[in-house]
Amino acid sequence: MQSASHMTSDPKDRCESPKVVWHTGSVDLAQRAELMGQTGCVVWFTGLSGSGKSTIANVLDGMLHARGRPSFLLDGDNIRHGLCAGPSMLESQYGSIFADRFGLGFSPQDRQENLRRVGAVTCLMASAGLICLTAFVSPYRKDREGVRSVVESQKGLRFFEVFVDTPLDICEQRDPKGLYRQAREGKISFFTGITDPYEPPQSPDLVLEAGELTPERHAQRVLEYLALEGIFPSGSPRGQGEDS
Repeated sequence: MQSASHMTSDPKDRCESPKVVWHTGSVDLAQRAELMGQTGCVVWFTGLSGSGKSTIANVLDGMLHARGRPSFLLDGDNIRHGLCAGPSMLESQYGSIFADRFGLGFSPQDRQENLRRVGAVTCLMASAGLICLTAFVSPYRKDREGVRSVVESQKGLRFFEVFVDTPLDICEQRDPKGLYRQAREGKISFFTGITDPYEPPQSPDLVLEAGELTPERHAQRVLEYLALEGIFPSGSPRGQGEDS
């Protein structure tokens, strides 16, 4: 790995190989679907902080596992500990130049890069046959559509946008991490719903409205939706429980 002392902040010094090509594997998506009894896809939960998207996605992950359905959950907080770590987390190990270039905060540009990275990972996971669940505020419509475009550019992959529609006042009442309070006090910049906008999906694949159902029932709704969309074409694998 290149040491921090060899890093440069000048964009002109970044080198790109002219011979980067896409290598097609010997196992395609249909073959993986046949082996796993499901078609890889991305289920993208979006909504305000405190809307319940992480809770619902986590319950759904457990339901899929109990039914023998290979899945993985990418959570917005967890991803900030590695793939999309902030500058302060990177600086001690890699130096300030590296941290400033690759560390991500919460500005609109940093959020865009955060979701670009996550989108690439979800595409790889879905291509491997997994049901990739994500729970990100993902406030900007163009960024969510960008991820959809990346996923659906791979023939056979599906992207499902699930809008967890919880009003701002309810999210503020919950405020499990005290973030809304800090944003109201001016201690947090670019906080969605307070000092930065949230753009609701215009045509989500599924809407889960706050207060209507428990997280378990919301997760069951998503599971049933995936079954109706043909994500489980071979029925339940290894004799596991029903999908709907």
